[in-house]
Amino acid sequence: MIVLQPVLEICSPDGFALWPVAECEPYGFLPLSGALGPAELGTAIMRIADCNNIETDDDRPPRPADPLGSFLHGLLTTHDLFAAGGLRVTDTATGTTLLPGCCNGLEEWRDWLEVLDGDGWASFGHDPSPLAERLGDTVRLTVDSEQDESPVIELPVSELRRLLATAERDLADFLQLAADWAAQHLPDHASSVTAALARALNLPASSVR
Repeated sequence: MIVLQPVLEICSPDGFALWPVAECEPYGFLPLSGALGPAELGTAIMRIADCNNIETDDDRPPRPADPLGSFLHGLLTTHDLFAAGGLRVTDTATGTTLLPGCCNGLEEWRDWLEVLDGDGWASFGHDPSPLAERLGDTVRLTVDSEQDESPVIELPVSELRRLLATAERDLADFLQLAADWAAQHLPDHASSVTAALARALNLPASSVR
């Protein structure tokens, strides 16, 4: 069985106190869906905001002085948002797992459609360097294209298309859950946080009901 999930790379939330978050192992991957509990959801939103909590030389408005406004500043003012992670593919029969590489982001998940309907291949970061290639009616997923004899996963094109549609639904369900969470925990920023999360996940704003 092939399992495909949108995942967010998680760092330790040590010292974070702006809202409830879950304890987690650093540099693990959190699957995003509508099934997350409140603390896991808080962790995911914290992580996406933290990915964009950086100083730049552009003409963004000044960073607010209050701790919450300061932490959310990058998320709410950066146009091209980044959410560390991507799509994780596991072959449960062999135990082989393809993970997104370094510098890959969930905002790039639609690059997988290039494998089906575009150039027929796509890569997803480095260290490892995962690669997807279409070979006729089959897609070959190479766990690390920089290694000889890298493990691979093969699946029909039709199955990958179905799995990507399911992953998009998982992301939309997560976004809806995040919108409801933001309305409760960040009432003064709920709409702008939800809109920013939609951009970070490369989803249309209409995904939120």
